Amino acid sequence: MLEPLSTVTRRFFSYLIDLMPQHKITPESPIGIFDSGIGGLTVVKAVQAALPAERIIYFGDTARVPYGPKSQVTIRRYAREDTEILMKHQPKMIIVACNTVSALALDVVEEAAGNIPVIGVLKAGAELAARRSRSGRIGVIGTQATIGSNAYACAIHGENDELEVISKACPLFVPLAEEGFIDHPATRLVAEEYLSEIVRRNIDTLVLGCTHYPILRAMIERITGPDIAIIDSAEAVACKAGELLATHGMLNRGSHRAVPHLLVSDLPQKFRELYRLFMGTELPDVELVGV
Repeated sequence: MLEPLSTVTRRFFSYLIDLMPQHKITPESPIGIFDSGIGGLTVVKAVQAALPAERIIYFGDTARVPYGPKSQVTIRRYAREDTEILMKHQPKMIIVACNTVSALALDVVEEAAGNIPVIGVLKAGAELAARRSRSGRIGVIGTQATIGSNAYACAIHGENDELEVISKACPLFVPLAEEGFIDHPATRLVAEEYLSEIVRRNIDTLVLGCTHYPILRAMIERITGPDIAIIDSAEAVACKAGELLATHGMLNRGSHRAVPHLLVSDLPQKFRELYRLFMGTELPDVELVGV
């Protein structure tokens, strides 16, 4: 049986690690973004619109989607593994495009990312919702794990404890988005069932608390009507990323529009089809990686 490492040996290995070259960050370094599947493409699209010169490395964990019904232990393990995949590409920032991970495992991502900044979509969306609401009644829809964590309500109350938050889990929205059922009759029936109760509560603002949900935004807006403001956490986090990079002098000042580098853990051909459907642009190469 192998003996455990002595204290002296552990210190020696730690010393050797300290001597290794550190992750060098420059304005030309990419922004790393990950999500459980295609949903994070909403964040990619928002970042490209706000920061067109930035290089993007996107990892969609298509082998293990959805994260929402998984246990917290599993979600935290996936979060670490997803971050480690992105760290191989030496990003200058990591955006957690998964609300479930933002709610339950942001600390895991921060630890795995080391000295680079990490932004979660949840806090960015909560801040924007708190600013936008006029009546003080905010609806939040998300996966079972995100809603069960109560993280959005806590984040919104952290901005203003007088706001009222009405939350609703909508677990079927993720598989419907992953199947590309953007304007399907089945999607409308499911959306009406999910949203009818929350709309009756007289909310004036609705947070799309999962990055898959903006894929279904047009359907959601038809049901909620024009008087309810939709908060897309993808747009909020893209704005926050730009502000943070500018503050630290890390914006890419190039004039060339960068093409994202896409990584998936399964079904690259299906991902290509959904990318073309949702993004409306020619598809860059999709790389298959193991998890």
